[in-house]
Amino acid sequence: AKMFELARQHAEINESVLRETAALHAGNEENYQLWQQFLPHCREDIQRIYRRLDIKFDYELGESFYHDRLASVVEQLIQKGLARESDGAMCVFLDGFESPMIVRKKDGAFLYATTDLATVEYRMEQWQPDAILYVVDHRQGEHFDKFFAAVRLMGYNAVALKHVSFGTVLGEDGKPFKTRAGDTVGLEGLLDEAERKAAEVLRQLSNERESELSLEQQSTIARRVGLGALKFADLSQHRSSDYKFSYDKMLELKGFTATYLQYLFARVQGIYRKESLSPKLWRTEPAAILLDTPLERELGLHLLRFNECLDDVLLDYRPNILAQYLFELTQVFFRFYSQCSVLNADSTESRQSRLQLCDLTARTVELGLQLMGIAVVDEM
Repeated sequence: AKMFELARQHAEINESVLRETAALHAGNEENYQLWQQFLPHCREDIQRIYRRLDIKFDYELGESFYHDRLASVVEQLIQKGLARESDGAMCVFLDGFESPMIVRKKDGAFLYATTDLATVEYRMEQWQPDAILYVVDHRQGEHFDKFFAAVRLMGYNAVALKHVSFGTVLGEDGKPFKTRAGDTVGLEGLLDEAERKAAEVLRQLSNERESELSLEQQSTIARRVGLGALKFADLSQHRSSDYKFSYDKMLELKGFTATYLQYLFARVQGIYRKESLSPKLWRTEPAAILLDTPLERELGLHLLRFNECLDDVLLDYRPNILAQYLFELTQVFFRFYSQCSVLNADSTESRQSRLQLCDLTARTVELGLQLMGIAVVDEM
């Protein structure tokens, strides 16, 4: 009832918000000071989650960075005859589109389209890039189609522009993922739950294997396994597809999961610990790799396909191809490991060869996961 009363009292809040935004764009002193107060708190909250995800940026240039360029971008469009007034707003009319791209509203406020054009201008001046990628929800497709067409009209024809679109995360009911209470799930809540579930899986594993890990080690491993599971679950899907979210499926020890790949890496490190071996020996002085059995040959051939896989990923920016490759490599490895004795091989040469195959597989999985922003663990 209180919320309804508040909504009734502020029936024109949408228009009010738009007026405040226009005032901020116009340089209103009070709005600018308020924005300066809010911004550090917002940034710190965002940075805290990025730190947790181990995501770093070389440059962080927010929307406000380009504010001084917006008016001149609109003026350039007008001077080049690319923009004209329509119902008080300044618009770019593009061939093949029913509606124009608005770059300045009737109230004087600028839009995302204006900022996007300013970013291209800045990036071309500053970095002269070969390609610019926009990793944004597929529902923004029409915006990017118009925006790219406008960029070409402005004369930027050499740079490749790509909307790396992605689908929607769905709950088990096939609707956009929400909590049971019906709230949209916050990223931080997802991370907390992923780590908690990962800790449960690891406790079960350590009980089965009578592992003795310190609480600090358990916490680090649970964090890496939990975050890895979330990242892999997202990146292993075709990026344009919607997919159903499930903690249980993403943490399966023998499924299409980061946990399965991390488990391979940990198993190989366990071989070295058990025998007090250092892989540095055969990395600096490699022995001949013998592919005497069909499984050794299959594993060797799969390892050789890694470069080809990375080339395929870059063709259309599809990390799911890398995820599938690593999963298949892990399956081949465990078949090889169960049927080709490594430590008790028939000869010293065969033992050395198989140890090197183990090391190459673990390093390939480590690098592949690293490219997906996922850390490995030495023990599980």
